[in-house]
This record gives sequence, structure tokens and C-alpha cells, in this order.
Amino acid sequence: MLKVITVMFRNDCRSINFAMKILVTGAICLSAANALGAGSRIIHPYEKADRYLPHNKIDTIIMGAFQKKKAEPANLCSDAVFIRRVYLDVTGTLPQVEDVRKFIENPRSDKRTTLINTLLKQKEFSEYWSLKWCDLLRVKAEFPINLWPNAVQAYHRWIQDAIAYNMPYDQFACELLTSSGSNFRVPQVNFYRAIQGQEPTSVASAAALTFMGTRFENWPKTKQDGMAAFFSQVAYKGTAEWKEEIVYLNPVPVDSLKAVFPDGTAAKIKSGQDPREVFAEWLTAPENPWFARNIVNRIWSWLLGRGIIHEPDDIRPDNPVVYPELLAYLEKELIKSEYDLLHIYRLILNSRTYQQSSIPHPGTADAEKLFACYPVRQLEAEVLIDALCQISGTRETYSSPIPEPFTFIPPEHRTISLADGSITSQFLEMFGRPSRDTGLESERNVQPTETQRRHMLNSTHIQNKIERGWRLRNLTRRTKGNRKKLADSLYLTILSRYPTESERQAIEDYFKTKGIKANQASIDLAWALINSKEFLYRH
Repeated sequence: MLKVITVMFRNDCRSINFAMKILVTGAICLSAANALGAGSRIIHPYEKADRYLPHNKIDTIIMGAFQKKKAEPANLCSDAVFIRRVYLDVTGTLPQVEDVRKFIENPRSDKRTTLINTLLKQKEFSEYWSLKWCDLLRVKAEFPINLWPNAVQAYHRWIQDAIAYNMPYDQFACELLTSSGSNFRVPQVNFYRAIQGQEPTSVASAAALTFMGTRFENWPKTKQDGMAAFFSQVAYKGTAEWKEEIVYLNPVPVDSLKAVFPDGTAAKIKSGQDPREVFAEWLTAPENPWFARNIVNRIWSWLLGRGIIHEPDDIRPDNPVVYPELLAYLEKELIKSEYDLLHIYRLILNSRTYQQSSIPHPGTADAEKLFACYPVRQLEAEVLIDALCQISGTRETYSSPIPEPFTFIPPEHRTISLADGSITSQFLEMFGRPSRDTGLESERNVQPTETQRRHMLNSTHIQNKIERGWRLRNLTRRTKGNRKKLADSLYLTILSRYPTESERQAIEDYFKTKGIKANQASIDLAWALINSKEFLYRH
């Protein structure tokens, strides 16, 4: 199978090699950019001729910052790049071929906004973003979290429903922090169960990381003790039902409770009042310096690869804010919208900042850090395996330390909608799926490795998907030997775009190679495209 890449590169090395390698770093080589001309270069098929012009307040703020930093923004991405990007970023799913065709051919100027609004209403949006929240909230049945399957399913469903129905974020946080009851019947109390340790400092640490984006362990001891006091009355007890546990408030006098908010203000807790409610009320107040800032920074990071404060869960005075005015604006917008997270998604996704090409302007240093281009990054493990299954028409199998029936996954079940972090596969572990032990963003590893590349290039797992998948076989049959239609269908299916003319010529030359049958040539082409950086990366 390596032969196809060798032949394609030999026949049109500059075109194919450039197209495949450009997405590894998200930048073109400077010599090629200079040869094309810094002011007029358009890299087909990844860019549009449209320059960066502010579309909303996000762009106005960043454009002003660009001028101060003497940074030049990238051109806007092409329609083909945009539809693939926004599908992956919003739903964790590749677009279908017909959707790509219709979008590219649609002449309306508002088609990107229309697509964004459509995707935010799809069930895949709540499935994909519940995956992100399940990582943060440590939704996992087995060691070291030990939620157990019943609680995992209930917790995952509650998270997914909260996203699907756009629960206000302040309500989302308050319910997690203040609920009591059975972890099987009141899903929100699993926030307390999904923590390594039941002592107040462990709970306070999880609350600080999740809702404030800060590392509790780096705080002074007095500050830690002051916040931990809010959770000092949380208690746990078992029931007669297997693995069920009740989370409740231990009714002890609060006269001696000396709780202090993280900003240094002493808390006033009345007799009989739940200290957790006092903390939650302080946390979600509009003037709180952490709550809204943390979540808008996380959403920005999830959509654009890095936070305005980076890392997004390490907010501290000495961790610089790239654009303070931008962070303050998004924070105010969230509060003004009464904690409507969809409002923040729409603002970011509709911005020209998000819709930039991944190819930075020549001469702009630190383009990704300054958000002067769209940051290129590898697909997450769950998204990648779902994309491979979607393309080929195959399914995956999973394993878990928990015995049947809890690991039975219906064939149509997608990986991004797996509830339990304990249910896994060799592929998911190899490609950096997080263990969900700590709730840290850094648990997920999207850095490419040699093991991953060898698996994609040489494993029978990938080979069987390409050679035996019914969707790829049907695609070959439907084109009936028409190589142009075959190339178009494969590119639209795998890369969500049409091939360039130089790519068409390279494909035509390869299909004419002596001794290569048409069916084998189409398999080789699919294999080459699946192993391209353009497929493996967000761009």
C-alpha cells in the first residue's frame, strides 16, 4: 500500500506532498509563501480570497490587538474546510457527502451562520459535549473513581440532557454542588462520588478545578482550609442496593464552622443552612472573578485549541491572559445572557477569528498563540475512530473490567456517546483517551506518536476497515469505473472536499499504473487519504 504514496508523490510531488504535509504544522513553508507573494497568496483548496474583516465584537477586539502586536491574521478558510471544521468542533462528527456538496454549492452569504445554528440543535452536539464534560467530571465506573455502572448511566444522561436543553450554566453548577440523595436516583450527587477521596479538601479541590479553573493544591494552607469548610458536613452512607450510596448533609451545628471564600471574605452561614448552598451562591454571583471567566475560557480552548488563559484549568495571577479585553467581553456576555452557553458558542463560531484558515500569514510569529490562524491539532481518539467507522461502514468492539451486561454496546452506538470511561479499546488508549481520574484537561493526549502512525499505516485493524467496509465497497461500485466520480466521492467522504486538478492527475496516473487493478487502486487511494495529515487533524 505504500506504493500509492510513492507513485502519487513521484507524479506530482509538489502538489500532493504540499497538500498532505501542510496540515501537520498548520503552516506553509516560508519559501513557498514568499514565492507566491505575501499579499496575494491563496492556498487552494484551504483558503478563500476574503481577508480578515471583523464580523462581531470578538473580531474587533482581536483586530485591535493584532495592530498593536503587528500581527497579520490569516485569510478566511474555504467553505470545504469550514464545513468539516465546524462539524468536528460542534458535533465530533464528519459531515455527510451530500451535506458537503450542498454547502459548497450554496451561494448564500449567511450559510455559515445557518449551519452553525443547525449543528447546535443536533443530538450529536449534546453527545459530543457531554463527552468533554464527562472527562472533567470523571464519569467512570471502575477504579479509582468507582461510580459503578448504574450511577454512570444516570450521571451521563443528566449531563447530556443539561446540554441538550441548554440548562443555564449557573444552575448546572449549583445542582452539582448542592444536591443530596442516592447516586443512582439523583444523578447530580455523583459529583461528590466521582472524586478520589471523600474528605473536604478533596471535594474543595475538585470544585475549584471544575468551576474556577484553578489548582487548589497550589493555594496557601489557610485558603485551602477556608474553602474546604464549606464541604465539611458532606457525608456518605450505603444502602441495601448493590453499590448504591447516599450523599447527604450531616446535621451538625454550624456555629463553629469558619468557612472563608477563596477571595478572602468570611462566610456567614446561618444555623440549619447548607454551607454548600452558601458557597454555590457566592460562586455563581455575577461579580465572582472565577466562575464565568473559567467556562468561557474553557469553551474558547475547546473550539480553538488553546485558552485565552492557557492551560484553561490553571488560572492564576502569574499565568498571562493573551487578550484580557476579549476574556472580559466573553465573561460579560455570559452573565448578560443569564449563563446561556449556546450564546457563547455562537459568538465564537460566527467570529472571523474562528473562521480563519489554518495557514498563518508569512512573517507572523506565534500565530497560533495569538489566534492569528486556526490552530491545527490531531483528532481526539473517540472522534477519529467514529470517523473511520463512518467512512468504512464498520463497527468497533470495547472491553471493560466490569462484566456483562454492563459492557454490551449496541452496534449503532458511537464512541463519542460512550458514557463510561472504564469502557475502552486498544485504539482509544493508543490515541490518548483520558483515564478520567483527575478531571484535568491534560489527561487527554492529542500529541501524535510513532505507535499511532504505525497502527494507521500497517495494522490489520485499519486495513480491514478499508478493504471490508461496506460503505467504501458500495462507493466503488456506484462509480462504475468512472475515475473522476470515484476520486470525487472518496475525497468528499474522507476529506470533505473535492480533489484539486493536480491531485486528479496524480490519481489518474496511478490508476493507469501497470499491474494495478481498479479495485485495488481505489483501496490504495482510500488508504492514502486516511493516512494523510489532512484527515487525521483538525484544520
